[in-house]
Amino acid sequence: MRTWQVQDVMTRDVASVREGTAYREIVDVLADRHVTAAPVVDETRRVLGVVSEADLMYKVELLGQPRERRILPDRHRREARAKAGATLAADLMTAPPVTVTPDATIVEAARLMDARGVKRLPVVDDLGRLVGIVTRGDLLKVHLRPDAGIRRDVVEEVLWRSLGVRDGVVDVTVQRGVVTLTGQVERRSTAQLAVRLARQVSGVVEVVDALGYAIDDAPMAALRIGGGAPAGLV
Repeated sequence: MRTWQVQDVMTRDVASVREGTAYREIVDVLADRHVTAAPVVDETRRVLGVVSEADLMYKVELLGQPRERRILPDRHRREARAKAGATLAADLMTAPPVTVTPDATIVEAARLMDARGVKRLPVVDDLGRLVGIVTRGDLLKVHLRPDAGIRRDVVEEVLWRSLGVRDGVVDVTVQRGVVTLTGQVERRSTAQLAVRLARQVSGVVEVVDALGYAIDDAPMAALRIGGGAPAGLV
């Protein structure tokens, strides 16, 4: 079962700037490309940082106010003043950059964004060179998968290849990313694993479990692994 990766949804034609790019040029790049941020790269395309509209706005917010009215939290004041007076990308950018590799999964990228509080991730190769950029909106593209493609993965990859359950034993319906599993399998552990694996299929929003089973093997499975979760469900 193939899991969607960053390279499946990232933008490859990335608007980037160099360390020496001037403030006004950065504004022009963001406006021309209709983006809100740009990676800052060196001559080898290695990502050094990211300059965003938020970094550029300090100049607008602070330089037009009397000094006594520039009230900011202590932890932001020094950075804000420095960026308000900066003129080059090297001084305006946020560094070090939070990056991701093309083969990272969509889930990994989403967790990284959440943990680091960023809205976008430059995508880099093994040498740290820019190969793309992925945004929150890009990660949501996985949920634009057609229902037919999701159903095919559940039937072929989850039920047949992973669990050996033939098509027809379990009825799979998909509507707007919501998968419903109906029918009866031999063992409870198989039913539980089917639901768990179906949730991992790219594009699945939710799994409705309407599966029955003939044999409740969960207690025996728990004993086999020392009283923990049923085998195959850890």
